[in-house]
Amino acid sequence: MSVPHQPDGPPPVVDLPSTAGRRPVLYALTCGSPLARNVGTLVEAAQRDGWEVCVVATPDGTKFIDPAALAQQTGHPVRSRYKNPGDPDLLPSADAMIVCPATVNTLNKWAAGITDTLVLGLLIEGQGKGLPIVAVPFTNTAMAAHPAFRDSLVRLRGWGVTVLFGDPYFPLHPPGAGEAHLNAFPWQAPLSALR
Repeated sequence: MSVPHQPDGPPPVVDLPSTAGRRPVLYALTCGSPLARNVGTLVEAAQRDGWEVCVVATPDGTKFIDPAALAQQTGHPVRSRYKNPGDPDLLPSADAMIVCPATVNTLNKWAAGITDTLVLGLLIEGQGKGLPIVAVPFTNTAMAAHPAFRDSLVRLRGWGVTVLFGDPYFPLHPPGAGEAHLNAFPWQAPLSALR
């Protein structure tokens, strides 16, 4: 089945679900990228906007973050693996999700319906529930040029996911140059897309 191409441009306005007097819960999902080191910036901005934030990382994402510091910042443990059968849920249910940074690997698996990490399971389940989801890929020009990645972006957009990619959000960088661009990343952009 082919999904129509959606040009890069301003994200659609997303209607947030009613939260019945409580703060809405945002899942900040992060993947294995050096940009994940700064996910606390997203947490802080989301909290200023009135969100209760929970951080969930892919196993490779945990290599770049400080789970203890993020747990202190959010008041929730940082999850990275599926819980054992019978264990209680440690996080409140999400009202919206931002996956940032989203790696090529995670986006391609998500578009293929693969749930071999907790982040992917949450994204696929959240999509099935109709939650607002914003995906922000962070990759280099060589990886972004792969046809499967481009097809995955088109598929996810076609399914209602807001994808903030490349210009005008954040210009792609050449391979090996990502570290030089981390401090310029527009962490407010995915939050603005949820408003």
